[in-house]
Amino acid sequence: MKLVRQATFLLFIAFMGEVLNKVFLIPLPGSVLGLLVLLALLLLKWIRLEQIEELSTFLMSHLAIFFVPAGVGLITVLGILQEAWLILLVISVTTTQLVLIATAFVVQQIRRRKK
Repeated sequence: MKLVRQATFLLFIAFMGEVLNKVFLIPLPGSVLGLLVLLALLLLKWIRLEQIEELSTFLMSHLAIFFVPAGVGLITVLGILQEAWLILLVISVTTTQLVLIATAFVVQQIRRRKK
């Protein structure tokens, strides 16, 4: 019963994100707005992490299941991917390297501040 209550609460937050998106025409997906609402509620301590922790742990342990629809979606556009595989590979490698460099820079800055 506890999981159902937590799931209902998180679904309500996700719904609120969709409502914010439609009502205020915010150029962010409703799912992202829902996550921002959840973050705000946690930071303001209107809800405690313990109130959603059990469901969060369950969802994180089954995270791989959420990638199945994306994989199936890729199969439907396989022809397009075959035409542009080289450019997609270059973009993926380049952006991965940029993220690694940025992460290394941030870690160095944090370590310097701690000393």
